[in-house]
Amino acid sequence: MSSPPSEHPALALSRQWLEKAVIGLNLCPFAKAPHVKGQIRWVLSTASTPEALMAELVAELNHLANANPDEVETTLLVHPQVLGDFLDFNDFVHDAEEAVARLGLEGELQVASFHPQFQFGGTDADDISNYTNRSPYPTLHLIRESSIDRAVEAFPEAEDIYERNIETMESLGHEGWQRLFQTPESTP
Repeated sequence: MSSPPSEHPALALSRQWLEKAVIGLNLCPFAKAPHVKGQIRWVLSTASTPEALMAELVAELNHLANANPDEVETTLLVHPQVLGDFLDFNDFVHDAEEAVARLGLEGELQVASFHPQFQFGGTDADDISNYTNRSPYPTLHLIRESSIDRAVEAFPEAEDIYERNIETMESLGHEGWQRLFQTPESTP
């Protein structure tokens, strides 16, 4: 699927990442259906401070909680101007989880995180396994827990996804990851 012609470059790159990596490599077997059905709400944050981002996050959590799931299944809040440092972002994710609780949305919504510098504990920064959660820009993924429940029912070995993703990334390697995002005109 191509991006709308007026789409902001950060959203266009994030959509490409979703299509080529998350769906294309089957890193998340649950992502394709809402994407194909147009049920992903893409939001570009204009926040330049964590406080402004938190206000946008709260608004988006409320929007998702009140939206018809047949129309909006999930939200990707892409925020290119704030939390570029992974450790600061990671701290913010904890605050985001607290916001879900404050809003009384625990058990209904949760927040997943993706970042260009994402790093699992106990790994080196350049470890290819980290790329399973590396997005072009810092991104908060707002997910309905009912969606997760349905997905787990449809994919009973959901706990194996993480290990399968690591194997996929190790097979792909850094060069394969880079080739994944080359456009035909950028290939030699």
